[in-house]
Amino acid sequence: MKLLVIRHGQSEADILNVMEGRADFSLTPLGIAQAKQMANWVADNYDIDKIYSSTLKRAKQTAETLSNRTSTSITFDEDLMEWQNGLVAGMPRAEAIATYPQPEKKHPHTAMYNQESDIQFRMRAETALSKIINENPAGQTIAIVSHNGLIMRLFHSFIGAPITSNVHIGRTGDTGIHEWRITGDRREIIHVNLQHHLACMPQ
Repeated sequence: MKLLVIRHGQSEADILNVMEGRADFSLTPLGIAQAKQMANWVADNYDIDKIYSSTLKRAKQTAETLSNRTSTSITFDEDLMEWQNGLVAGMPRAEAIATYPQPEKKHPHTAMYNQESDIQFRMRAETALSKIINENPAGQTIAIVSHNGLIMRLFHSFIGAPITSNVHIGRTGDTGIHEWRITGDRREIIHVNLQHHLACMPQ
């Protein structure tokens, strides 16, 4: 099985410099263009069997662009949404940091300001990944459209890292693509944050 894990395109929150998370912003015109470039590149390089997507607008729009280009059905799954950031969702970054400061030491079970704890976030990723792997035949190519934070937790789930792991794949850029493969009991990271499709886009 091939898993193409894809981040959504640029969203309105990126321009407004607000805390996004569960704040449900749409793609910008640039984000829409990025999604089209990504969809064209994926269609030229892979045969997609199924798409799974977060239900948040920015991911949904990105997934629909890929679906239209590849004539592939989408399953929308709330477990693929970004971190539940509670009271800070949609707030300007500086205001959110000042009003709702994070503790210097945060335990995996700590949940503040109506947010998910690290354990809850990771377990949601575990659930989503388990469903996707077990619902589909071994030889298929599955696209997963999600968010930077959730993609990191999917990565940790995929490699079996502990919740407290400090192993990272870096920030996933707009419409960045990761390719992971499962062959029997073997799991491989093939590509990390591919953005070749954006080479001709304005920076």
